[in-house]
Amino acid sequence: DETKKIRYYWFESVIPMWKRGVLLGLGATLICLIVFDKRGREVDPCECGDPECMHSLVEKEEKLELELSRKIDAERQKIIEKASKGFEEKHQLKDAEKDKQLNDMKKQIDELKRKAEQGSQQMQGEVLELELEKSLKEEFPFDDIEPVAKGVRGGDIIQTVKTQSGRTCGKILWETKRTKTWSDSWIQKLKDDQREVKADLAILASESLPKGFHHFRQISGVWVTDILSAVSLALALRVVLIQVARERAVQVGKKEKMEIAYNYLTGPEFKNRVEAIVESFIAMKEDLEAEKRATQKIWAKREKQIERVISNTAGLHGDLQEIAGDSLPTIKMLELPTDDV
Repeated sequence: DETKKIRYYWFESVIPMWKRGVLLGLGATLICLIVFDKRGREVDPCECGDPECMHSLVEKEEKLELELSRKIDAERQKIIEKASKGFEEKHQLKDAEKDKQLNDMKKQIDELKRKAEQGSQQMQGEVLELELEKSLKEEFPFDDIEPVAKGVRGGDIIQTVKTQSGRTCGKILWETKRTKTWSDSWIQKLKDDQREVKADLAILASESLPKGFHHFRQISGVWVTDILSAVSLALALRVVLIQVARERAVQVGKKEKMEIAYNYLTGPEFKNRVEAIVESFIAMKEDLEAEKRATQKIWAKREKQIERVISNTAGLHGDLQEIAGDSLPTIKMLELPTDDV
């Protein structure tokens, strides 16, 4: 109440009306400085509406709002970063799971491809083995041609050479290979298998051969041949085995003769004779094929010539028949066949 009285005194009595607007702020400040409340406390200028105080309060409020806004933005950014980090981690886990699944699938595909290729090669090898077995049976009907059971060590085919009377003369162990590259380890393995089954001779028939290899050759006691020359080589070796068996039968009980026969089988003379025999068979076969092709060509040429002569003769007879009519004698070979009634 006392503050109101003082304000009234200033505005109504002390300060003229025309100065009120100018001194309004100054008067309010002075009043607040000199007036005390009833408890003896100095009045806060802001309670009196001091402009500077009000401006300061506004600035403080703005600073407070700005600081609060910054804190809110900072918290919002933290929340966004945290959510983004969680999102990235979640997607990283999903990407890692997908990568693992893709890698597992790739491994499975590679394994299936490997097994398929392995199965295909194995099947091709079995087909080659069956074809060779069939060819040997057709070429040597008196011999026993038996495939070696799967999983049993001892090559692919065992050929027991027999004479027409049924007497056993020896045993040939066959191994077939249908691969793209040659391996020297095949020789030693076949030699071990030869000792295992106690075969007299071992033949390795392969599509892939050592560099510079032609048709067949003996390597470290094993005969190596291409597929085309396999049966011809078997024919030559079979003849030698029969001859050795006959010599063995004549010289029963004579160890020296057996050693001679063995030395002959493993010596260069035997090798040269077999090579000469097989080369002769191959040359004869090639000549026969060439002669067969040439003969077929000649036959085809003559057949066309004969057809042309017959066709022209029939045409000529028809032209003359149109001119002469029924007076022209008939040629039975040019007439349609008729059934006898």
